[in-house]
Amino acid sequence: MNHRLQCQCGAIRGYLALPATTVRAVCYCRDCQAFGRYLGCAGVLDEQGGSDIVATLPSRVRFEQGLDALACVSLSETGILRWYASCCRTPIGNTPRDRRTHYVGLIHSCLTQQPLDASFGPARLHLNTKSARGSVSATPLGTMLAILRLMSWIIPARLTRRPRDNPFFDPVSGDPIKQPQVLSGAEVSALKGAN
Repeated sequence: MNHRLQCQCGAIRGYLALPATTVRAVCYCRDCQAFGRYLGCAGVLDEQGGSDIVATLPSRVRFEQGLDALACVSLSETGILRWYASCCRTPIGNTPRDRRTHYVGLIHSCLTQQPLDASFGPARLHLNTKSARGSVSATPLGTMLAILRLMSWIIPARLTRRPRDNPFFDPVSGDPIKQPQVLSGAEVSALKGAN
């Protein structure tokens, strides 16, 4: 059974093909918080400012409709690409700028059609907890093991043709399917300074 992927208004629909290798974590970094504020929709960040993310291979993600509504933003010229639905501003996921790094972090807001715990288990990792609003326990050992696990997928994928099977990038040119909007330094500072 696959896990449904959908923006809040339903314009973008697809799924994560299961079984898929995944790591589920909550990230409290200031960049994820700024992205949540940029989108301005409720439920992206938890009470402590965390984003629940399911890390997986983009080759397991399939869009069935709505790619025309997919948009992309980056907090800097070299920052990760943050994908969202332009129609309702639902976050979809984060990818590296280079498709050869075969990774996507799907954000919980687009995965709510089914219970996350049933498909991916509970989020046991808490990343960048120093930026959390409130007390959150760090998971240093679990984080190290998760990074090793991620590298065990990413490195072999880089050595194959699998990075071409990435719905966020053009299979021929390797460019993002949507031109990223790069926010100005002032915009990013304002988003990071907001509470």
